[in-house]
Amino acid sequence: MEPSLLERYNDQIALEHAAERAYLQMAAWAAAHDFNGAAAWFRSQAAEESEHAAVFTEFVLDRDGEVRLAALEAPRADFPSLVAVFEAALEHERKVTASIADLYGHAQELRDFRSMPLLTRFLDEQVEEEASVSTILGELRMVVDDPSATLLLDRDLPGRRSEDAN
Repeated sequence: MEPSLLERYNDQIALEHAAERAYLQMAAWAAAHDFNGAAAWFRSQAAEESEHAAVFTEFVLDRDGEVRLAALEAPRADFPSLVAVFEAALEHERKVTASIADLYGHAQELRDFRSMPLLTRFLDEQVEEEASVSTILGELRMVVDDPSATLLLDRDLPGRRSEDAN
């Protein structure tokens, strides 16, 4: 694998691990504030990000590249509200999307066509991820002044992962 492409794949692996940790921190915040549905949803997201890191890792190794795990900063831990947590989640998903798009563009410039199917798959998935987080965020914003409605929405969140997969 061309060295600059390998470096970008290693950066993507680090970003996927950072996303996993960010979601675990968001889950901890949600659980500490009795948003147990959101906590379960964020834990599910964290597991998905870990899986993504593993897929990128295996791809690099299958191409005889060397994986270099990077040090990661602690994720943000303080949020003023559940809305703020989901705003941070959406911001992170957008960052992941931009990173994969940049990786795709670089692979395309290098005519690394073996990268295209993998990166297309992840770009397609990011459309779904951003839409899912955006929908939850929009719903939370609608009910922000209604604790009962927020509680009902929170109770609904764990089922959203299995619904999205169908």
